[in-house]
Amino acid sequence: MPPSPDLRYPIGQPTLPAGPLTAPERATFIQQIAELPVQLNTVAREIGGVRLLEPYRPGGWTGRQVIHHLADSHINSYTRFRLALTEERPTVRPYDEHAWAELPDVEATPVTVSLTLLEALHIRWTVLLHHLTEAQWQRTFYHPGNDRDYTLDQALVLYAWHGQHHLAHLTGLRDQKT
Repeated sequence: MPPSPDLRYPIGQPTLPAGPLTAPERATFIQQIAELPVQLNTVAREIGGVRLLEPYRPGGWTGRQVIHHLADSHINSYTRFRLALTEERPTVRPYDEHAWAELPDVEATPVTVSLTLLEALHIRWTVLLHHLTEAQWQRTFYHPGNDRDYTLDQALVLYAWHGQHHLAHLTGLRDQKT
């Protein structure tokens, strides 16, 4: 996707597939999920601890909040995949990501904790993704906050995008002149 002038969406909005993905398409998105923790570690080191306390855009989250948010969000996504694989069209629980970003642990916990958590989570998640059958990719969950069903193919695309979206926020923070 071409870069967007909207700093909230530097890589643009996600485009979810209307039908099943092909195996090569899935492989690309799974690879993005697998590679994200290393990319985040690299850019977080390049930004440095003090600069992670700065927002990536005016009125936006700090780099620290973005990293902790990725851990929170991807834990939720991994759980949603597992629910969809073990229940018929489960209703997933939405959460207030902005309120979560303001909880005291976000300020008190070193970003290395969430980076380590993401590394382990993405290994486990990627192993799961590599073992899904065609039929399993079409299983669904219902998200009441968005009032829609998602296939696991669509959730894969969404969370591969989500990782790249926030990686772009951090890259933008790294590249800002201080």
